[in-house]
Amino acid sequence: SELAARHPDSKVPTDPEALVDYFTFTDFAHFIDVYLSVVDLIRTPEDVRLLTYEVARDLARQQVRYAELTITPFSSTRRGIDERAFMEAIEDARKAAESEFGTVLRWCFDIPGEAGLEAAEETTRLATDDRLRPEGLVSFGLGGPEIGVPRPQFKPYFDRAIAAGLHSVPHAGETTGPETVWDALTHLHAERIGHGTSSAQDPALLAHLAEHRIPLEVCPTSNIATRAVRTLDEHPIREFVKAGVVVTINSDDPPMFGTDLNSEYAVAARLLNLDEEGLAALAKNAVDASFLDEPGKARIKGEIDTYTSTWLAP
Repeated sequence: SELAARHPDSKVPTDPEALVDYFTFTDFAHFIDVYLSVVDLIRTPEDVRLLTYEVARDLARQQVRYAELTITPFSSTRRGIDERAFMEAIEDARKAAESEFGTVLRWCFDIPGEAGLEAAEETTRLATDDRLRPEGLVSFGLGGPEIGVPRPQFKPYFDRAIAAGLHSVPHAGETTGPETVWDALTHLHAERIGHGTSSAQDPALLAHLAEHRIPLEVCPTSNIATRAVRTLDEHPIREFVKAGVVVTINSDDPPMFGTDLNSEYAVAARLLNLDEEGLAALAKNAVDASFLDEPGKARIKGEIDTYTSTWLAP
């Protein structure tokens, strides 16, 4: 709402109650339309810095120690934000978050699929140019619509990003079938899959994901809000866990879905009938699936163990 107030020509409302209605989606295509209207609020490096810093503040309030945030630089540079100023803005916010809140942020640069191969080329250039790429960048992704946006066409861009040392984390199987997940694995060499909701339709795919320990980034509330899944009770997270697939819990675009990471863990606890130890195991999945270094992973998992043992102490 603060960004909307800065830019009164935007159609995004500033009133909190009106925002709730604005963020009620009829389908995934409607979500993308609304999402793009929100992206249009980010018009200056100061907007980029403010938004990134406030996301970090919200994460710190939830006791998040480490987060890999998906950022779409193409959406900002195409609106006239200087690419170096963009990088400086996110890095300044990242460093401020770590020093002020103790929350460590890393970046995933994301191709907006709806913008085509021009966006893929620009995103890849920004992610692989050593003169531009930010220190916090660890991975390379692909989001946006899946229908009419086949994953194989992005292979050359992912190949370049992987060669530059980045990890592959595309979205797939959110609004299309399991074949899109297979494409992400085969052509984009995915190390994690964003959403992957339709994977439950293919037992062979579930077996592959489980065998190769390829995590699914599950976002329950988002899937309901965008109508990718009809109801929470129909969400396939149970099938994933039953098949032995590594599952991590994520909040996707929290303000747009009226949720946060803690709320998503509460949803997962209900769907999977988890106690405190079960929730701790889910949190450790996220740590293991992250691209944090091993000492950092050990530190966070140790903190989880300490909290759990204290919580469960008689």
